[in-house]
Amino acid sequence: MSVAPDLTRIPAAEPATLRGYVRDWVLGLRNGNLGALPIVIGLVVIAIVFQSLNSNFLTAGNFVNLMVQGAAMATLAMGIVFVLLIGEIDLSVGYVSGVCGVLVALFLTPGDGQVPTPIALLAAVVAGAAIGAVHGILISKLKIPSFVVTLAGFLAWNGVVLLLIGSRGSIIIQDKLVISLTSQFLLPAIAWGLMALAVVGYAAVQLIHRSTRRRNGLSADPLSIVALRVGALVLFGSGIVLIANLSRGIPYVFVLVGVLFLLWTFVLNRTKFGLSVYAVGGSIEAARRAGINTDRVRIACFMIASSMAAIGGVILASRLRSVDSNVGGGSLLLYSIAAAVIGGTSLFGGRGSARSALLGALVIASIDNGLGLLGLGSGQKFVITGLVLLTAVAVDALSRRGRVTGRL
Repeated sequence: MSVAPDLTRIPAAEPATLRGYVRDWVLGLRNGNLGALPIVIGLVVIAIVFQSLNSNFLTAGNFVNLMVQGAAMATLAMGIVFVLLIGEIDLSVGYVSGVCGVLVALFLTPGDGQVPTPIALLAAVVAGAAIGAVHGILISKLKIPSFVVTLAGFLAWNGVVLLLIGSRGSIIIQDKLVISLTSQFLLPAIAWGLMALAVVGYAAVQLIHRSTRRRNGLSADPLSIVALRVGALVLFGSGIVLIANLSRGIPYVFVLVGVLFLLWTFVLNRTKFGLSVYAVGGSIEAARRAGINTDRVRIACFMIASSMAAIGGVILASRLRSVDSNVGGGSLLLYSIAAAVIGGTSLFGGRGSARSALLGALVIASIDNGLGLLGLGSGQKFVITGLVLLTAVAVDALSRRGRVTGRL
């Protein structure tokens, strides 16, 4: 006769300690879980090299320039992370951003057809989501490889950009709200207030998460680790605000990118949809057997990627204050995909985050900016960025091999 176990006698998980946390982190590094460490080291090396070659690289003014220059790329990269997480690729986001940027410019052109700015911006994002839905349906329902579908989209949406521009050559953006996105800056007091709000919110989330795990009998991070994380955010955030305020201040677009980062981080880490995205990327067949609607998840990921491309297109149009027949082309697509991969998103699916996009965009924007300060041309920029991308993929492959070896 079997006796049911007395669940009340099952001991709660032992509380984590700072020493144990550090030990697990070191063990993870040995097993190939490098996290953001290669990116941090890379950024330090980039800063040292370019500052030694040009003393203007680490100035406050150039720091603000980096925020503005990398915003569109970071936005597109955050969307691409969702597609890479499910083991797919999207080659069309560059020209999707171009289409949506041109639509905003057309909607806001003074005349009888002009619409209110909020409606124009919403229409652009909706158009981006619709494009992503079309791509996702073709890929998930008709089983056409994402490379083929989005390559066709790359060509088709380039054609749409040319058709929308027509004989105009270029369209000048005169809307003050759109232009202010990349040309206006927060007052110092507001910037400090937003930074303080971000710190308080982050601390609250950390404490609530810790309390929930302890209440459920799970191991939780020690308060010392929580304090270190909050302290690191205080130092990092204060440094950004302090340096930016030495120049023009925090640009509006930096706040927008920050809000998008928080949104997608929450979606990936705290929602059922986010768990489904990782599950599909890990094994689509296992996810299907677990009851996940894999087609719906894949369509949603392509919609998110194209919606973020639309926002990136608006940011780019704001920065250039115009759109032309080349909008969305050039290096935008390649840099955005490279940013996601360099930041730590795996090309094999199942591993990545919105933070990956921001870190990778910071690396590429820093390289592009630094080479520009040195007066080098596009050829040198492409070669060096390509080598950095290749190095990042090699590190990813080696770390995967290390994790497999560690498990064996």
